[in-house]
Amino acid sequence: MAERLVPEQGLVPEQGLAPEQGHAPEQGRGPGQGHAPEQRLAPTPSHTVGPFYGYALPFPDGGEMAPAGHPGALTLHGYVYDGEGAPVPDALIELWQAGPDGSLAGAGGSMRRDPVTGGFLGRNGVDFTGFGRIATDADGHWTARTLPPGGPAAPAAPYISVCVHARGLLHHLFTRVYFPGNAEANAADPLLASLDPARRETLVATAGSPGSPPGTYRFDIRLQGEGETVFLEFR
Repeated sequence: MAERLVPEQGLVPEQGLAPEQGHAPEQGRGPGQGHAPEQRLAPTPSHTVGPFYGYALPFPDGGEMAPAGHPGALTLHGYVYDGEGAPVPDALIELWQAGPDGSLAGAGGSMRRDPVTGGFLGRNGVDFTGFGRIATDADGHWTARTLPPGGPAAPAAPYISVCVHARGLLHHLFTRVYFPGNAEANAADPLLASLDPARRETLVATAGSPGSPPGTYRFDIRLQGEGETVFLEFR
């Protein structure tokens, strides 16, 4: 599965997140005029319905990817902003990553259900699953507790894959989180190396501000406009 960068201008025209353009239906024939051979209706424009993220998709403690009290855990948090810089209060963030040893196997159980009550069993509090799903709050903020991702095959640097669902998006967006402590590996990473410095910064989390707990990183996601996050397209 190859990947390429979405142009810097974003996934959509500058005037905003607009539906895809459709075509007018073909003109049919009236009564008594017969039927055109193999007449077909053209596709209609796409529409956004919802969001309905409050039902079924989020699950309790979706951001608690690392067991509580794990000595190597880190906190990753940030905000989702729209093109005008306003927070998006109903976005849904998914995180996918390798474990500290680089393994992508993970452990099942992030969204297990209790067959008796129908409720969530969730994680077992011991295993690392490598997957998280977090809904933003009223301020557009999200938080995850996870473990540092292990390094993939060189020259790629360790990263966490991010998928963003939000209002106005006809298709979810993909991006990555790299960490500032891996400066040497980041410098050699093919994706980061292909970007100019300003764009590259949108993929690197920032270490916590003075006074914040050790192992705290911030990663904001800007859907459009100035400082727009680099998004990827997978094929």
